[in-house]
Amino acid sequence: MDRTNALVERIFRNAGAALELYSIYLGERLGLYRALADKGPATSAELAERTGTNERYIREWLEHHAAGGLVDVDDVKAAPSERRYTLPAEHIPVLADEEDVNYHGYKGVELARAARMLPDLVEAYRTGDAPPHQPWEPEGRAEFNRPTYLNRLGKEWLPAIPEVDERLRADPPARVADFACGTGWSSIAMAQSYPRITVQGVDLDGDAIAAAQAHAQETGLSDRVTFSVANASETLSGRFDLVTILEALHDMSQPVDALRTARSMLAEGGSVLVLDELVEDEFTAPAPALEQYHYGWSLMSCLPDAMGDPDSAATGALMRPDTLRRYATEAGFSQTQVLPFHTDLFRFYRLIP
Repeated sequence: MDRTNALVERIFRNAGAALELYSIYLGERLGLYRALADKGPATSAELAERTGTNERYIREWLEHHAAGGLVDVDDVKAAPSERRYTLPAEHIPVLADEEDVNYHGYKGVELARAARMLPDLVEAYRTGDAPPHQPWEPEGRAEFNRPTYLNRLGKEWLPAIPEVDERLRADPPARVADFACGTGWSSIAMAQSYPRITVQGVDLDGDAIAAAQAHAQETGLSDRVTFSVANASETLSGRFDLVTILEALHDMSQPVDALRTARSMLAEGGSVLVLDELVEDEFTAPAPALEQYHYGWSLMSCLPDAMGDPDSAATGALMRPDTLRRYATEAGFSQTQVLPFHTDLFRFYRLIP
């Protein structure tokens, strides 16, 4: 196939994939996956009744999902109103169980939100400014990192760093600062796994901090986990044995300032843990699928978030190891360790003063 026709086919295929994600948005927002997971197979009329939706719309949604293999149908030859549809057990963790680390039902919401800001993004690309802040409504704030942090941060990732794990288990109890903590699940996860430590989470988003404070109350950890609205470049009081910056440094307009602040807060023997995207060591084209994925979010979100400040580092999502080393050196760190483990999406760095 020549390159012209290959590109036509690629765009057509990607358009179908985008539409599938919008159909997943509908399923997530309308509770269709949850209803199939909780109450089992259903006809279109039964699923519509369970979810308070219109049968004709739901019939089309079910047929689309069956055509794409997202749900199973018992008898394709049956009359449309008599077909029964099942959400396969293997798909429940991905589409219906928000507590599972494999949950990806939120991807439709992410893509819908990204599409809404495209007109503003077009103008931002012209002016060099940041686009206006987008409200979280009507979907509400996504907490897609919750199961990952609760199941892996304190149970797998931190124990894999012996010096950090040892300090978090030792006396006197360690103090941890969690920069750009969002709705607080990273801070809560660390406190759950290390019952002696205290964690102070900070974020610029007041709504996120309010949610984080509520989560700390709900989990019974508000005596050891506190949250406040603050810039990562503002020094917190006291000394900390660990400062974490989890999937956030590349979004910051002043990453060196944030790292310099983190360094100034460290107690003797303390270090900074940075989790960021798993990217190639250098620019590559054509790039692997994961690199293309990160570039997509950099175009739509990560780079725009850091624009608007004339002094912004404008890092974008593709913060390569050499870039982080340069930032860390400028912030006064003597060592930048690329830790000898990673996930499918993230790389880990430990910065030593």
